[in-house]
Amino acid sequence: MTIELKRLGDCALLTLNRPEALNALSFDIIRQIDVALDDVASQKDVRALLVTGQGEKAFCAGADITELLDRTLMAQKQGAELGQAVFAKLSRLRVPSIALVNGYAFGGGCELALACTFRLAAPNSIFGLPEIKLGLVPGYGGIARLPKLVGEGRALEIIMTGRNVQADEAERIGLVNSVVTGDLIETGLSFAASVTRYSIPVLQIAREAIKRTAQSPLEEALRIESDASTLAYQLEDSREGMTAFLEKRKPQFMDL
Repeated sequence: MTIELKRLGDCALLTLNRPEALNALSFDIIRQIDVALDDVASQKDVRALLVTGQGEKAFCAGADITELLDRTLMAQKQGAELGQAVFAKLSRLRVPSIALVNGYAFGGGCELALACTFRLAAPNSIFGLPEIKLGLVPGYGGIARLPKLVGEGRALEIIMTGRNVQADEAERIGLVNSVVTGDLIETGLSFAASVTRYSIPVLQIAREAIKRTAQSPLEEALRIESDASTLAYQLEDSREGMTAFLEKRKPQFMDL
C-alpha cells in the first residue's frame, strides 16, 4: 500500500508509504489520500490527524514528474484541481491535522504540509516549492497558502527563486510551528493532545474564523469574530467550560 492509515489512540496517522520514490505524489496516491480523509472524517472518535512520510529521507518529494510530461492543457488543469480539492478537504477536516515533516518536503509535499493545521519538522527537514526550476508554478495550493504563513514578500522570494528552506529557517519565518529533536510521532501525539483536550466543535469554529478573518478587512473580520464567539457560546461545551471554571475543576467537554 502506498498510503497507510492507522489509529494511535484518539488520533489517526496517515503515512505516505513510497520511500523508494521519496514518497512522491502520483495522481493515484492523491486519490488514495482523498479516500483516507473520508475514512478519517467517518470516525467520530478521531480527535486529530497526523500526516507523515515513510523513511528518514522524505516527507514527500513532490509530484511524480513522469506523469506530468506531454499532457493536454485540460489534463493539466484537471490534475491541479484534483490536488487542490484533496488538500482543501484536508484543510477543512472537522479535527485539526498535524504534518510531521521528516526530510524533503518539496513541491506537492510542501503543499500537503501547508494544507495541514499545524506543522512539526525534524531537524533534517527541507522545504521548497521548486516548480519554477521546471518552468512551472505551484498548483496544489502553495501560491494561495504560503503567503498567509510567511507573508507575501517571503513567499514571492521562495516561489520565484525555487530555493530550499532549512528547518531552522522554516521555524523562524513561521512556515513550521516548531522543530522537533525527539521522536516525531510521539511529539506529534503530545502536540495533538495539547489541542484536542478542548472541544472539537469550538476548535473548528476558531480555526475557520481565523482563516476567514485573514482574508477580510478589519471591519468584516470583527463581524466574523463576533459571529464565531456567539456560535461557540451556544454550544453545551461552552456552558461546561464556564461552569468548570467557577467550580474550580477541569471541564469535561463532550464535543456538543
